[in-house]
Amino acid sequence: MIHPQYFTEEKKYLKYIGRKNKIDKSFYNGVYNRYVNPILTRESIPPTWKFDLNKETNPYFMERLGVNAIMNSGAIFLNGKFCLVCRVEGNDRKSFFAVAESENGIDGFKFRDYPVQLPDTCPQETNVYDMRITQHEDGWIYGVFCSESKDTSINDLSAAVAAAGIVRTKDLTTWERLPNLITKHSPQQRNVCLHPEFVNKKYAFYTRPMDDFINTGSGGGIGFGLCDDITNAVIDEEKIISKRIYHTITEAKNGAGATPIKTNKGWIHISHGVRNTADGLRYVLYVYATALEDPSKVIAEPSGVFLVPFGKERTGDVSNVVFTNGAIEKDGKIYIYYASSDTRMHVATTTVEQLIDYTFNTPTDPHRSPDCVKQRCELISKNLELLK
Repeated sequence: MIHPQYFTEEKKYLKYIGRKNKIDKSFYNGVYNRYVNPILTRESIPPTWKFDLNKETNPYFMERLGVNAIMNSGAIFLNGKFCLVCRVEGNDRKSFFAVAESENGIDGFKFRDYPVQLPDTCPQETNVYDMRITQHEDGWIYGVFCSESKDTSINDLSAAVAAAGIVRTKDLTTWERLPNLITKHSPQQRNVCLHPEFVNKKYAFYTRPMDDFINTGSGGGIGFGLCDDITNAVIDEEKIISKRIYHTITEAKNGAGATPIKTNKGWIHISHGVRNTADGLRYVLYVYATALEDPSKVIAEPSGVFLVPFGKERTGDVSNVVFTNGAIEKDGKIYIYYASSDTRMHVATTTVEQLIDYTFNTPTDPHRSPDCVKQRCELISKNLELLK
């Protein structure tokens, strides 16, 4: 017998996922639109994922398998729907992937009946998260994600090892697990993203070399590397293309975000940068562009942040954080999916033309305060002249 409380919870759930979203008119920067509501939160999880509905085995209708957060979603437009491959974190701290779909990309996201069941090929793997989705020109949809295992080389219960796991699919339902990426000169890898096209007839990856799980150590930023065979992916050499730089938003570390967006001016990358503050690490998004014919060559680097935690986005499990690993371009409009404070998912929208304008016409960072002041004064002077 179904517990009667289920029908109350199901009604609340359907009302929640049926909310309409709208542009937040209180925010303006001319670059993108933010929206009033998050697109996915823990309230977006179907009751069938959390409760035992049977009144006899769950007489108090308790959550048996609770969900803590939804974040860091890969994104793809597939079969007429905006599909997010979300990181769902259970109350047990373990993350798993689940596909949520929407007709319009800004509201109405609904999870498929079951979460993703990845092939269990790595016995030492404890946790998986942050999948980047790439529709590759070879015909496969690839997911590259963090595969986390216990670091048994040192006597520290919290020590972990991060590797880049690789899967592929045609429908986001049936997944084939491939061997983890090997980078010969980097002990650990996180935030790895596959380029959507062949480069010199090879598969191209954006990497993030790290000496250990948390700290980049000698890792200099976002890397670029090629491999011959993705079914046994080995990168012999990584070239750093977006560097960590002192007293900037990438000082502590940086990493690839969404799969690069192809435009007539170049590949546009929406990535994340991290710096230390008195209140801990602050994650923000930034943008740069690489050449169409050579995606390892940076051709534009607008100064500073692209998107930061705003208002209520600043609070959550890990405060003062925004993170993206998914964006969709559809009919000239770009949907940027980002998580705030490791707790919930949001969308920001812009157009290809606006993103190109921002990327190629925003001044670069001169890296010193006197030069930054000079840069700003030149802008003010031009504006005051116009206002005369």
